[in-house]
Amino acid sequence: MSIHAVVWDVDDTLFDYTTADRLGMRAHLAAEGLLDDYESVDQALARWREITDLQWARFAAGEATFEAQRRDRVRMFLGQELTDAGADAWFTRYIAHYEAVWALFPDVLPVLDALAASHRHAVLSNSSLQVQDRKLRALGVHDRFETILCAAELGVSKPQAGAFLAACDFLGLPPHQVAYVGDHPEIDGRGAADAGLLSVWIDRGGLYATVDPPVGPHRIASLAELPSLLGSDTRFGAQSTFR
Repeated sequence: MSIHAVVWDVDDTLFDYTTADRLGMRAHLAAEGLLDDYESVDQALARWREITDLQWARFAAGEATFEAQRRDRVRMFLGQELTDAGADAWFTRYIAHYEAVWALFPDVLPVLDALAASHRHAVLSNSSLQVQDRKLRALGVHDRFETILCAAELGVSKPQAGAFLAACDFLGLPPHQVAYVGDHPEIDGRGAADAGLLSVWIDRGGLYATVDPPVGPHRIASLAELPSLLGSDTRFGAQSTFR
């Protein structure tokens, strides 16, 4: 097996989305005076995450536009029939708090440095190009990738094979020469494997410890394991602890 390129997921793979979302929403709800509506901060954050997952699934299934799922997240969370402009304004205020705590995971820059000379790199995300392009620029890694492909513009989303194959087509490589790294066992892990890529599922912190791993993906706990898995002669990384 010879892997020539790595295609990356962004949120909760390169970028610590979960932490930024929780901290940003907590600050936003405090600023909006909404925390008193819940028994605890954790309950409020859990409700926001539940609604986010629900609306994101609608977007991924093609049942809502990227903008519509954002607006419906706000409406469901507040329980109000807001206008589009009202929902957009509320979400924009949240974004300011969310962006203030953006950060890469600590293992990202070392592995990108280690693989810079040996592999080509691209991004495939179920978000929109506007969002991820800006995010990767703010995080200082935009120039590490040949292209940034997103579901909103592609018209197809993970785990559909067409999304992964679009990335391979852009790179001009067959799927068996491309690795995909993502954090979700089904959307990323099984999706990439079913499309014929070398699928690498990063299970940070053992969040899916009780989940039976899908057939196909290689399971790692840290990106430090990736160079060894790819067979890259970088003198960097550790042997994978999951398979």
